Amino acid sequence: MPEPLPMLPRPLDTRGRPLHDLRISVTDRCNFRCVYCMPRAVFGPDHAFLPRDELLSFDEITRLVATFTRLGVEKVRLTGGEPLVRRELPALVGQLAAFPGVRDLTLTTNGVLLPAQAAALREAGLHRVTISLDADDDATFMRLNDARVPVAKVLSGIEAAEAAGLGPIKLNMVVKRGWNEHAILPMARRFRGTGRILRFIEYMDVGHSNGWRLDDVVTADEILSTVGSEFPLEPMPPTKPGEVAERYRYADGAGEIGVIASVSRPFCGTCDRARLSADGQLYTCLFATRGHDLRALVRGGVSDEVLETTLRGIWEGRDDRYSEIRSAETVELPKVEMSYIGG
Repeated sequence: MPEPLPMLPRPLDTRGRPLHDLRISVTDRCNFRCVYCMPRAVFGPDHAFLPRDELLSFDEITRLVATFTRLGVEKVRLTGGEPLVRRELPALVGQLAAFPGVRDLTLTTNGVLLPAQAAALREAGLHRVTISLDADDDATFMRLNDARVPVAKVLSGIEAAEAAGLGPIKLNMVVKRGWNEHAILPMARRFRGTGRILRFIEYMDVGHSNGWRLDDVVTADEILSTVGSEFPLEPMPPTKPGEVAERYRYADGAGEIGVIASVSRPFCGTCDRARLSADGQLYTCLFATRGHDLRALVRGGVSDEVLETTLRGIWEGRDDRYSEIRSAETVELPKVEMSYIGG
């Protein structure tokens, strides 16, 4: 692994937003077929996933992260697809954990493969995990994941992660009207007081395959009203500038929840995240229509200086604010799929 070079001045984009977080998709494959991300009608048996030689290697990812940390990235999140289907992932975690600039190394997963991998990931240097769980009853959850996976499989993953020391656990629940809004309160009841932080996510128009409609969005106000009807809530300050989740504590002290409201409460103004796809495309917005090919640069043998200059230029030219300008026209733009770019 190359030695990290000295920290450089942190670039600011055209709206004065710094570069702080990097999300890395390590695979476009997944063992779920969630209706809001990889619907089976689109991602069926004949779907062409990326060939192995088109994926960034661990060494290529590590080299890119070395440059990103020099430009100010402090948080790295591994995503997918489902990142745990990428072979030997703990080896990559170990390479990234060696960088002193990576202060927060995390992973988002559906949790099913955690019982077999949690201990190795923690030993390699992973700090914590975020686990997706969209309902706590089998009928709803299995309808959403469309892979016949029961809730118990995810609960086992949560327990394995906690046993390995990958906490505190954050749980992501995407809420889609007509599918699982009835599960909001049961999920709150199950996880309050457990030390696990439940975060409700508004259903978003990432890509085109999920058939997104504004009418399908259960807004943050509706979610908070539903939870607050049984458990009074109090707002909490963000843990850092640019945090995407609005935080609320239970008034009785039984923990906290979060709401990620990209649709009804856009947070573009403080967004400090870049996203790297599994095949090396850099995206500066979750709703981006195009990426920047970093794989070609890395495999073309460019110097670290050229790579750094390129990344700085991409970020300093960034002007993304999709959620602030969302309209009927922008919803129809050919955006990248969530399964390709990660959440």
